[in-house]
Formats: sequence, structure tokens, C-alpha cells
Amino acid sequence: MAKYTNAERVFQALERKQPDRIPHFELTIDRKIINKILAGASYEEFIEHMDWDALVHRDRDFLKEEVLSESPRTTRNEWGAVKRYTQEISPIPIEAPIKSEKDLANYKPPDPDEEHRFKQIRRWVKRYKGERAIVAVATDHNSITSDILGFSERLMAFYTNPELVLRVHQIVLDYQLRYINNAITAGAEIIFIVGDWAYKNGPMFSLEHMDKFVFPPFRAMVQEAKKHGVYVMKHTDGNCWSFLDGIVEAGVDCFHPIDPMADMDIGEAKQKYGDELCLMGNVNCATTLSFGTVEEVRQETKEVIRKAGLGGGLIVSSSNSIHSAVKPENYVEMVRTIREYGRYPLDIKSLS
Repeated sequence: MAKYTNAERVFQALERKQPDRIPHFELTIDRKIINKILAGASYEEFIEHMDWDALVHRDRDFLKEEVLSESPRTTRNEWGAVKRYTQEISPIPIEAPIKSEKDLANYKPPDPDEEHRFKQIRRWVKRYKGERAIVAVATDHNSITSDILGFSERLMAFYTNPELVLRVHQIVLDYQLRYINNAITAGAEIIFIVGDWAYKNGPMFSLEHMDKFVFPPFRAMVQEAKKHGVYVMKHTDGNCWSFLDGIVEAGVDCFHPIDPMADMDIGEAKQKYGDELCLMGNVNCATTLSFGTVEEVRQETKEVIRKAGLGGGLIVSSSNSIHSAVKPENYVEMVRTIREYGRYPLDIKSLS
């Protein structure tokens, strides 16, 4: 079989084709894990060391923050959300900027055209274009609206003041459409739309509410990327079976992470959607990667490949992220197993 570049492997998988081997990269990896595997390495140095097939530019990492307190570290970001940092990558929201119509009238969102948001993408294009795929993450309207209105308050507003929610959605969507356009202009080849829509047992909202509040802005984001000819990926944790058809119909190329903690079996997803979606996932980062043995990681990674790798259309990764509780040796073993058993044509007997 022909030798592919790292980037070509990703593109082939997103087109549900079969490259020379199954690609791998992660949406997020904790700095502590990077340091334990390759002490003091930059993100780029770590990517090269682990031979990831893509680099991931996270929009949230380029939001300016006003520091309100250092102990504990508390900041206000450009959306006006006050957040407190812990030991994990993602801070905890503690105060929303909009509590009334009056607050919305005076609200000023961040500027999606500020050049500092895209300098990293431009640098990666010069260094990696054609070698590794360049991914730009866009946080969806649903997640950002939760920061702006407050999570519980937004859920109540769906019923008590739906027009307020729709107005905030439009503010966020206007930003995201410009952000996506600018990221692609800077050189992003894949737009990865993130934001959770489901819990362990099912969607956060009724399907009727999803049709009104969730899918229209999401489809607009997908269409903005697609009109520029780039690939689109979607992340949501939780049990997504009831609305996965809507994600497919929106035109995305790949779904991540097929959450095993929410009864999302990657083999079933492959059977139902393998002709329409590339799948990315789903070695369990809540249990196996965090608490399992190296051999258990090896066996689960092989199982993911066996269930979803035939014919291509698979990117093997964790079931969410390589967070701080993941054992570094387990993550390394997952990558090693992908390299060893993910070569096409797959040897099914060796995966049993």
C-alpha cells in the first residue's frame, strides 16, 4: 500500500477511505501528561515525538482574560464569563455576564477578527502544511451561551424567555461564523466544532428544543466551513443516539468521541453510520486509560480497531481527552497499539 503523509491519513479517514494506517491525534491533552512523557516539551515537540497526524488549535486558548484573583486563579474572559481554575485544563464557570435584558443591551462580545487568534495557525501552516493536518476548534453556540447566561439560567430561559436565548445565540453565531472564516483563511483544513449536547442517559434538551435552539446555529457553522471546502468534525459527549441523525444530516464528516460511558458502542455506530461518518474514538479515558493496566489498554485499543476500522473511516483516540488522571504509560501504549495493529489491510485475527 502507498505511503501517506500524516495529513493525508487524516483526510482519507474523514472521507471514509482507507489510508496506509489508522490515524491518531487528540482533541485535548493535559500539559502534565506531556511533561511526564517528554519533560519540558512544547506542544509541537510533543506532536512530533508521538507522531500525531494532526495539530489542534483551540479557540478557547486565545481568549484574552482579565485576572480577578490569583489564589485561586479567577479570571473574566472576553465573553464576560468569570471562571475559576483548578488542577484541570478547563476552568469552572462561576458567574455569567448577562442576567437581564438590560445586561444584553450593553453587552459587547469579543472581536473574531483579532489577528492574535490566528497566529498559531499561520505558524503551523508554514511549518506543517502538507505534512500534518491543521485543525481549528470552534466552541459551539450552545456552550458559549451557557457561559454568557449561566447553565441553569439558560435552561430556564428556554421556557421563560426563549427570545433572550435566541438573541444570545445570534451574537455567538455571528462571532463563530467570522471565526471559522478567519481560521480557514489562516490555513485551517478541518473545523472541529465542540460542545456537549447530552448526558450519560440522553440529550440535555428535548428533541423539539434541539430543533429550535441547537441545530439551526450548528448547521450554519457547518455550512460556513463547507462552503470553503474544508472538513468538519463534531464533538459531544453523552448518549447521542436520539439526535445523531441530525448531526449526520447537517453534513459533518466525523463524529467524536462515541462515549463508551454513555452506552455509545463504536461498533454499533460503525454499523449504523459508517457509510456517512468517519468515527473518532473511543478508548475509555474515564476508566481504562486512567486506572487500567497497560495490557487492558492494549486490548481495548485493539477492540476499537476491530469494531470500527474495517474499510477505513476511523481515527483512534481516547473517549474524550488525555486528561490529568490518565496514566502516561497507558496513553503511550494506546498509541503504540494503534501503530502496531492499525495498518491496512487490517489483520482481523490479530485483533481478536
